[in-house]
Amino acid sequence: MVNVKLRDDVKQFEAGISAAEIAKSIGAGLYKAVCVCKIDGEIKDLRTKIENDCEVEFLTFDDEEGKKAFRHTASHILAQAVKRLYPDAKLAIGPAIDKGFYYDFDVPKAFSPEELEKIEAEMKKIVKEGLELTQFTMTPDEAIKFYEEKGEIYKVELIKEHADKGEDISFYKQGEFTELCAGPHLPDTSRVKAFKLTSCTGAYWRGDEKNKMLQRIYGTAFTKQADLDSYLEALEEAKRRDHNKLGRDLEIFTTVDYIGQGLPILLPKGTDIIQTLQRFVEDEERRRGWVRTKTPLMAKSDLYKISGHWDHYKDGMFILGDEEKDDEVFALRPMTCPFQYQAYLNRARSYRDLPMRLAETSTLFRNEASGEMHGLIRVRQFTISEGHLMCTPEQLADEFKSCLELTTFMLQTLGLYEDVSYRFSQWDPEDTDKYIGTPEQWDEAQGIMKEILDNLGINYKIGIGEAAFYGPKLDIQIKNVHGKEDTLITIQIDQMLAEKFGMEYVAADGTKKNPYIIHRTSIGCYERTLALLIEKYAGAFPLWLAPEQVRILPIADRHQDAAYEVKKALEKAGIVKVDVDTRSEKLGYKLREAQLEKIPYMLVIGDKEAEDKTVSVRKRGHGDQGVMPVADFIALAAEEIETRVIW
Repeated sequence: MVNVKLRDDVKQFEAGISAAEIAKSIGAGLYKAVCVCKIDGEIKDLRTKIENDCEVEFLTFDDEEGKKAFRHTASHILAQAVKRLYPDAKLAIGPAIDKGFYYDFDVPKAFSPEELEKIEAEMKKIVKEGLELTQFTMTPDEAIKFYEEKGEIYKVELIKEHADKGEDISFYKQGEFTELCAGPHLPDTSRVKAFKLTSCTGAYWRGDEKNKMLQRIYGTAFTKQADLDSYLEALEEAKRRDHNKLGRDLEIFTTVDYIGQGLPILLPKGTDIIQTLQRFVEDEERRRGWVRTKTPLMAKSDLYKISGHWDHYKDGMFILGDEEKDDEVFALRPMTCPFQYQAYLNRARSYRDLPMRLAETSTLFRNEASGEMHGLIRVRQFTISEGHLMCTPEQLADEFKSCLELTTFMLQTLGLYEDVSYRFSQWDPEDTDKYIGTPEQWDEAQGIMKEILDNLGINYKIGIGEAAFYGPKLDIQIKNVHGKEDTLITIQIDQMLAEKFGMEYVAADGTKKNPYIIHRTSIGCYERTLALLIEKYAGAFPLWLAPEQVRILPIADRHQDAAYEVKKALEKAGIVKVDVDTRSEKLGYKLREAQLEKIPYMLVIGDKEAEDKTVSVRKRGHGDQGVMPVADFIALAAEEIETRVIW
């Protein structure tokens, strides 16, 4: 007999009983709902035999591990369906992801929507067959031979990477289909009832543009059709809000193939929004004690060698010149820190000069892989609200807090604060080649940051290996409408680059010390922020941000003079993003167009309004607001712009 702890209860069972049988003994409802289990904290299949005393926890679709196993099983069903319909397709990988699953295939051409429907139908057959998933192992040599005979080159590559460990290779089999996989999985295919293939895109093998382009089929799966329907409805809403489409439809930005991927063109509307954001940020930074610098867009390799970027970030940089042939090699800057340090180094510094807060609206260049770029969210040239703060150890906690307060204010003003999460990004002690400094320095810096974050009550996750090469950081994370997470804002603690650049200050006791440096952004990358704002507001920007705030609609030609008088009055009051629609179109047509273009306010002027010096006000999303004197509307709009109201 074995003693099995189940929550707060301990039960005895015959040795060799499976986890599935234990679940069934507790109740049919649990057995049907459970996906996988934890045995002494380790995720296992339900078919796992219990031979010793242990603790067992059952996980359903409501648990992350259960959901992952459920959707991973769905990816196997997808791969089996593709191999049935397209036997020559080569299999790559097929993991569960945040919102579903995908599988990569090497096929001659992309799968069409009609082919996805055929694959989906075949998946339904596999589900109906209720094929049991069974795990078995092979030696590395057996596994390589097995897949070489099948011509599965990508599986062979994966196995060879692990062959030198000498461990057996895990497989799962369902019917005629065998897959290289460590698991765990559902007991059989019949449990995956509600699923949908959502799209097919190109994806480089292992995300490397030097490798072959594969076809990636995305899908999702749920335990209930109602949940799947709700998700698909949300997916359609996400497509409607996708900045990559909506931003182009609203003429905010565009891209041109012969200019290059990741190099968007901001059109007048997009440029106006960015300028409004930039002025807002720069004014607020100045109010909080930040002074501005303006530094070069490029530098000799010598600068990057001092900072460590040449050794640790060179692959992400655009290099100008050939190290083997040219006396001087330059690179476009991927970040501003080594440039701004020169302002500190311009003369000797005392503790009385600290903290020194240097801000810059910086255009940066990063050589992103082509497969990683998307609209405005990840680009090769971008502009960032960057800053570097030099301070004493005693000032560090308060200055870090002030940086966080600045970013919080920005996020709240933009309406993004509720959408973000926090990640404490640390170094990976198992991969020290990625970083500068000693383990002792990293322990000290991370210890300081942990104490600061805990004292501030920040609810953060830890990201091992996500630190900058010179120090830990707080990453403020946000997801786009498709659920893809990116970093929006960072605040970093750095105690290493000051020493590398010889940055010192004379302390109160007369000794020379290196300052601590805080690297920070206040609003992050302007392009990425613009993308997120397009998606957040579905292109219907708050009045203070809107590229066109007011459109005046004269009903007839005789009302145009009155319309332009209203425009002059608005501009005199500082409301300058105003247009007059003088086209000879019916009022209803003009109103519909203005609504489609998401103009915040539409002012209609007819005979009575022209005579009384009034305007008939339509507010986006709120309809007719009635007639009011021009001065009253100006006061209303000016207050909304001044207070940056979101509606």
